[in-house]
Amino acid sequence: MAFAGKRSVLIIVENLPSPFDRRVWQEATTLHANGYQVAIICPTGKGYEARYEELDGIHIYRYKLPMEAEGALGYAIEYSAALFHSSRLAWKVLFRHGFDVIHACNPPDLLFVVGAFFKFLLGKRFLFDHHDINPELYEAKFGRRDFFYRLMVWLERLTFRTADVSIATNDSYKRIAVGRGGMDPDKVYVVRSGPKLDRLRVLPAVPELKQGRRFLVGYVGVMGAQEGIDLLLQSVRFVVHEMGRHDVHFGLVGGGTSLEQMKELACELGVADYVTFTGRVPDQQLLEMLNTADVCVNPDVANEMNDKSTMNKIMEYMALGKPIVQFDLTEGRVSAQEASLYAAKNDPVDLALKMIELLDDPERRARMGAYGRNRVVNELEWEYEAPKLLAAYERLYSAPALILEEDNL
Repeated sequence: MAFAGKRSVLIIVENLPSPFDRRVWQEATTLHANGYQVAIICPTGKGYEARYEELDGIHIYRYKLPMEAEGALGYAIEYSAALFHSSRLAWKVLFRHGFDVIHACNPPDLLFVVGAFFKFLLGKRFLFDHHDINPELYEAKFGRRDFFYRLMVWLERLTFRTADVSIATNDSYKRIAVGRGGMDPDKVYVVRSGPKLDRLRVLPAVPELKQGRRFLVGYVGVMGAQEGIDLLLQSVRFVVHEMGRHDVHFGLVGGGTSLEQMKELACELGVADYVTFTGRVPDQQLLEMLNTADVCVNPDVANEMNDKSTMNKIMEYMALGKPIVQFDLTEGRVSAQEASLYAAKNDPVDLALKMIELLDDPERRARMGAYGRNRVVNELEWEYEAPKLLAAYERLYSAPALILEEDNL
């Protein structure tokens, strides 16, 4: 099918609102800057309640989810609602603005249903943006490989089979797209979530955030089960009560379903006075915390999901020139290299020891921070990834339409 007029894209994302979702917003603004008309369908969120707005030339349509999912039933309700609203709003975007391409960002691996409908009925193209490996995410959340895990694998395969082109956030995800998803490797483009330095600005420290202590360890991210905040708090307990270090404060930035539970755990461990939980905050407060931090930490649990995933927080720490401590995970090493120390997997004591090791060695901290900053500036910033996104779209528009054959399913 030939495309006439201005190229137009509909991006569908379920787990975060735009423009809060940085990867999606960077993709959308890059496409818009290169002549594409862009619309986004996403949920509402704190500070992003408007059902429609136009920002920087991008049309954003939002819907309200019935709940923040927790448990199998909660996810079933959330994803069913998201699929319904995404389908409904896709028709609205089609009639108001038109689109050639549906660019679907998981989770969940159900959005191919919307893509397949418009692809096979109206000849639209479908691009799958692989943010999370959902079978591994399910296993990380629920600790089992059962019927629902196998269902996730099947839905993932259907998603890849429907896609004309897919985008992977790293090489591990590309291997899954090709191996488990059956994608042609030439149609899988690795586009990393590189940070934008105009957002992640190096700012003066705010000493008050250290709560009168000498050092600050910073964290930014989701407060959820697989993020390992419980392990981090156990590390804090070891630092304070076993090592007798009362000169370290911990600033944890981010919200999530486990936030209140983690606050309670900090009290139970006797470290509440040493930890600041900010919840979800504006960028300025996030930047103040991270710029003040002497060391940044990533306690993501060592499991199949996290081992194969590139964490945005690692890139953000490096962009701000901060040395890192994290558990020893494959893609964590690929991203940070010499900007990080690597603790034994899921070992809160080793995590604590390595944080203190860095805090007590200012020269090493400076060297590691500079290495990470230079790596972002010269290799990992979004400006190096944007051409890969545009190349994926060129392939999408130039390739002949695909036919989904029964034996591919």
